[in-house]
Amino acid sequence: MRGVTLDCADPQVLAGFYGALTGMRELFSTDECGALTDDSGCDLGFQRVDGYRAPQWPGQDVPQQFHLDFRADDLDAMEELALELGAAKPAHQPGDGRWRVLLDPAGHPFCLTST
Repeated sequence: MRGVTLDCADPQVLAGFYGALTGMRELFSTDECGALTDDSGCDLGFQRVDGYRAPQWPGQDVPQQFHLDFRADDLDAMEELALELGAAKPAHQPGDGRWRVLLDPAGHPFCLTST
């Protein structure tokens, strides 16, 4: 796989969030789209969508369409960082503590896991 691109209202805001969360660096940025890279060969992109509607977690009124999983050595520290960067933690947390569901600033669900 070459990469994943997320729809959003503001590509720069979302790129800033994920760059700070993952340590990936900016590959390119325009008003309409941008991408992060870590030279792994799989980049993370962001594209502006007019009228963007955030997915709903856990409901499916606006389907989540996908979610990203990130491995963390220290779940508590990574969750704290994500929240400081603008993520939100929804009340619904499946998985018996094996992973934590958070919402990025554009509302996309993503998971942190230690496995």
